[in-house]
Amino acid sequence: MKTCRRDTPSDDAPRAHPWTDASSSPAHRYRDFKASPQLVRTTLEDFTPWAGHPAIETFYQLVEWVNASRGTLESNDCEFTGPHAEGAHPPKSQECSGRLMILFRDLSLNLSHTRVEALEHGLHLRLSGIDPAFEWGIVGTTIMRTRYVDLGSLGYQLMLSFWAWGDTEDETMGNLDRLLGNLSQALHGVTIEL
Repeated sequence: MKTCRRDTPSDDAPRAHPWTDASSSPAHRYRDFKASPQLVRTTLEDFTPWAGHPAIETFYQLVEWVNASRGTLESNDCEFTGPHAEGAHPPKSQECSGRLMILFRDLSLNLSHTRVEALEHGLHLRLSGIDPAFEWGIVGTTIMRTRYVDLGSLGYQLMLSFWAWGDTEDETMGNLDRLLGNLSQALHGVTIEL
């Protein structure tokens, strides 16, 4: 599986965890899926219009697993843009993209850049050994600065960005499903190592 590392934007202002508002809408806010897992399927507004595709179920299962009661990670935010022509990767004519922000559930671990970097490195190693023939999707990682409100400290979290391509909506979403399955497998393996 293809991966890349993306540099942190130079204008990167630390994100808050938990966050209380979004620039796109005051209704968008952090949801604690550890405490309320049933909200995964009803509050991820970018994903619900595409819920008829298996990829969205795969994403929901990934978010539920990341936030499961015995987990070592949790999610902080996600985003999705469905298939569209702008930005497509020739020869494919459509692209979809999204992100999932993850962090260590033991918030103090996120204060160490080295720990978050080890999570990132482990994920790249795992993904590189999964599904090497798959060429119509990629996962990118970015270590983002984060203000941990409950700790009163600056730290980090890992942004997982993803892109999938196809010539039709169904093909694009099918490639996204394959990508998310690979990402799920890699995250399971990394957390076992942690």
